[in-house]
Amino acid sequence: MENVKLTVKGMSCGHCVNSIEENVGKVNGVQSVKVHLKDEKVDVSFDSKVVSLKNITNMIEDQGYDVVE
Repeated sequence: MENVKLTVKGMSCGHCVNSIEENVGKVNGVQSVKVHLKDEKVDVSFDSKVVSLKNITNMIEDQGYDVVE
């Protein structure tokens, strides 16, 4: 299991938190997602054999947020 902390810009409210946690949380291979709105961080635990970090960051960016590498 891999654990990453992503910096995500553009999150401003509870809807943003719910959107990211629900959509990323549904991905096969993702064990947990926790958004820290104030810190602009998203913690993700996932199985890299099932889903890549790139797939996760693409999903977040497709929702209109900016993942800073």
